[in-house]
Amino acid sequence: MNYILHSVPPNVPFPHLRTSPPAHDSLAATSTAALHNAPLRIIAKTTSKEKPQKQEDDYHSTLKALNSKGRFPRKSLGQHYMLNASVNEELVAAANVTEGDIVLEIGPGTGSLTNALVTAGATVLAIEKDPYMAAVVRERFAGLDRVKVVEEDFTRSNIRSHMSSILLSKTPSDGNSSPAKVVANIPFNISTDVVKQLLPMGDIFSEVILLLQDEAALRLVDSSLKSSEYRPINIFVNFYSDPEYKIKVSRTNFFPQPKVDAAIAAFKVKKPTDYPRVSSIKSFFSMVNSAFNGKRKMLRKSLQHICPSSDIEAALSNAGLLPTSRPEELTLEDFVKLHNLIVKT
Repeated sequence: MNYILHSVPPNVPFPHLRTSPPAHDSLAATSTAALHNAPLRIIAKTTSKEKPQKQEDDYHSTLKALNSKGRFPRKSLGQHYMLNASVNEELVAAANVTEGDIVLEIGPGTGSLTNALVTAGATVLAIEKDPYMAAVVRERFAGLDRVKVVEEDFTRSNIRSHMSSILLSKTPSDGNSSPAKVVANIPFNISTDVVKQLLPMGDIFSEVILLLQDEAALRLVDSSLKSSEYRPINIFVNFYSDPEYKIKVSRTNFFPQPKVDAAIAAFKVKKPTDYPRVSSIKSFFSMVNSAFNGKRKMLRKSLQHICPSSDIEAALSNAGLLPTSRPEELTLEDFVKLHNLIVKT
């Protein structure tokens, strides 16, 4: 059955973006209210050499785009559509997108962020799982060869293959092509999967700019030592990137409105030559995961499957750490030192 959305504006006006303390509620979508019918939006086609005309992306235009496919946002896909064009501009600015940049976008939805990216001069590869929304974006940018829509589940997509083909086609004659960027308003429920897939691709991407659940952004970027939020993902993020929390984005900027605020997080992706020096990346993260599997245990216990406890204690001492150290007390640099002392390759 097709559902028709209607066009009564939300009850809460768009707030200014701010960096106030985070809210820590659990994520859930609110139910949509009964609304009035809205006409379909007519999208003007552009030629491949033109930039699309600047279009306002707001509550009404979002509903019109959804109406065109008879769609409700799907909670199973984590769909929360951006209603405030200024947030999209903040995302574009955070990535410093300029003419000629190649940008990967994940979950373009109605194409509001895509519009901001191409207006800034980018070539966009948009990965969209929902076939209805993929059709909306294709129709919106029909005739514009700087927007390519791939209908796939991002978590199962071969991003390296997709991006490599685009980068090769855009490489200048001197061969000095610039790395691509990622700019995306992603479904909150795949944020960790997205980060794990993208950050080790420093040979392709230079920047990863994501609109995340606020709590997730804080956890990924700035979890403190000795806290319950400090986990292997923090070691992973800092191994592959330099993360930064940018700004908080109120939940009232989304449709449907989630129960949590969002935030823009920026990850400056490291080139492989800039990774911390470990004898084996695979064994390094295997050790880190083992350490946190026994989070309340001392490392001399949780890592004794790698080498005897006495050797671990000696390695901890050589690394300037207490023999009673636990995983939540070690920085990335500490784990690197410990790995290189106890893991034999």
